[in-house]
Amino acid sequence: QLRLVESGGGLVQPGGSLRLSCAASGFTINYDAIGWFRQAPGKEREGVACITSRTGSTNVANSGKGRFTISRDNAKNTVYLQMNSLKPEDTAIYYCAVRGGDYCSNYAGSWNYWGQGTQVTVSS
Repeated sequence: QLRLVESGGGLVQPGGSLRLSCAASGFTINYDAIGWFRQAPGKEREGVACITSRTGSTNVANSGKGRFTISRDNAKNTVYLQMNSLKPEDTAIYYCAVRGGDYCSNYAGSWNYWGQGTQVTVSS
């Protein structure tokens, strides 16, 4: 069955970096768009970054532009989110998700499958 497992979260100081991983099983990531979302307490789940399958095009939300990079390793069936220059406002649970259509959307309700999330805390 389809599974998405996030890892790599933790506590980091402002200005630091983390690389999150999303390991997929039960399907291959070669044909689907994969996205990263985050949700802070009391906030709606928001899109962070997305990568398509056919063209490998990437999208990063304005909140992460210049700091976040999404990438895909098809051989490992894994998607990554590299986060640099982290800020306290980046603190949230980060989720990866997959959808059937090979296109990106920052609307969380349009995504079909989700991982369990990994906590990112940015604090001094």
